[in-house]
Amino acid sequence: MFAAERRQLILEMVRANGAVSLRELARVVQTSEVTVRRDVRALEAEGLLDRRHGGAVLPGGFTRESGFPQKSHLATAEKTAIADVAAGLVEEGEAVVVGAGTTTQELARRLARVPGLTVVTNSLLVAQALAHANRVEVVMTGGTLRGSNYALVGSGAEQSLQGLRVSRAFLSGSGLTAERGLSTSNMLSASVDRALVQAAAEVVVLADHTKLGTDTMFQTVPTDVITRLVTDEPPPHDDRAAAELQALADQGVQVTVAGSTHPSSSTDPLPGRRQTRRESPLPVQRRGGPSAQLRSAPVLSEAGERERVRVADLRRR
Repeated sequence: MFAAERRQLILEMVRANGAVSLRELARVVQTSEVTVRRDVRALEAEGLLDRRHGGAVLPGGFTRESGFPQKSHLATAEKTAIADVAAGLVEEGEAVVVGAGTTTQELARRLARVPGLTVVTNSLLVAQALAHANRVEVVMTGGTLRGSNYALVGSGAEQSLQGLRVSRAFLSGSGLTAERGLSTSNMLSASVDRALVQAAAEVVVLADHTKLGTDTMFQTVPTDVITRLVTDEPPPHDDRAAAELQALADQGVQVTVAGSTHPSSSTDPLPGRRQTRRESPLPVQRRGGPSAQLRSAPVLSEAGERERVRVADLRRR
């Protein structure tokens, strides 16, 4: 594919989806992320799109909301990893609220295995994922159906949440920054998400790395209200995303990075960055000392190997 063809396809994907990760762009145009990043820079220089942390968005600073068909195919591996971690936070017999979104839909599929759970949601997709789960009670809000994301919104949804109290809320959104917190592009969705937050003792935000640093029109959850963020590990070159995670952690948000061997909290430096593993030196073996017992392991191993070779030789005979 020529550069002009690649860039036209990249531009069409961004226009259709609002925001696309470099990983997804590279997969679709079948080239490396390095090449895609160069194409994105060229398109940004022409004013056709804006670069963001690990991806590209529509120009103008505020992304528009994509429809469900487009969002369901974006960052699928990242959403799966995030949902796996988030499901581990839910205990048997708990009551939670789950907002609308493709990542929360993935979470709901995993919550179907938690017995005695009560899930309050305004999402038809979340309810559908839990419809046949044994011993999981689903409570839906009222409201008006918003077809673009299959969510119930409006005053009916907000009123049905009044007086409700659960242990935690799981929410997603269109963007997340340390300055404004979680945000979305739709006013009605933002209003319902705020009502969901009011019903929960803790707020867990599920957001993949492409949403870090993205700011949209309507704030849903201020940073100081977010208890925990579950995200995926940004690409190694994405220092801006790592800085955003650090800023969130500095403000008291517990940051958990799905797929990382070092889950982060507010006290960890640079959440999401891989840490260098330092191997401890082997103990010095001295005659007569406690470490002398360590010598028996390689001796036994060599003896066992000699015995294996002897048996194999007898079988050949």
